[in-house]
Amino acid sequence: MAETRILVVDDEKEIADLIEIYLVSDGYKVFKANNAEEGLEILAKEEIHLVLLDIMMPGMSGLDMCKKIRETNNIPIIMLSAKSTDLDKILGLGTGADDYVTKPFNPLELTARVKSQLRRYTQLNPNSSVHDAGKNEISIKGLTINKDNHKVTVDGEEIKLTPIEFDILYLLASNPGRVFSTDEIFENVWNEKVYEANNTVMVHIRRLRGKMKEDTRQNKIITTVWGVGYKIEK
Repeated sequence: MAETRILVVDDEKEIADLIEIYLVSDGYKVFKANNAEEGLEILAKEEIHLVLLDIMMPGMSGLDMCKKIRETNNIPIIMLSAKSTDLDKILGLGTGADDYVTKPFNPLELTARVKSQLRRYTQLNPNSSVHDAGKNEISIKGLTINKDNHKVTVDGEEIKLTPIEFDILYLLASNPGRVFSTDEIFENVWNEKVYEANNTVMVHIRRLRGKMKEDTRQNKIITTVWGVGYKIEK
């Protein structure tokens, strides 16, 4: 993508302005909104590639805005919050967010996370018009994952995954029978040191299971090995 466009939604003008300075210096085009309603209006009119979204805002909260975005859009969402409790993290990720940063944050750490999420999103949504699909495909237990075109089907029905969800599913499916702990999944997928991995991974696994309609399948795709981690059997 020639121009990467980022939407910053935060009612604290100083924080939004600071984020804009760092993102613009990295070459991104920045749109700013000081509430969720304004942010949704920008999303409806502009092509946005990533959203930085504050949780606590007057009117519609960041959590509700995140849910609204996820109804139609899989772009990366990084939540920002002054609260650092596990409950807030689970709420933020459970609504469909891809990452979570607590205030006050190091702007360089934030921009590093932005780059990481955009890299993952670009891989999941390649701009190139030609992709040799079918040569890098895994089929297992009614699940088909194509690494080349990033298409995922379950029992013949295509499901839409966020970049993080795709990477978790591909990791498990490409290592059938192997049990991955939450720490191992976090380190492999997020490519960084363990950071409250257990809750973060659990929330993404739960979302994956929901999209794959695991509760209605007799033959579950993802198996929980209690006290150890997760696996996909052949």
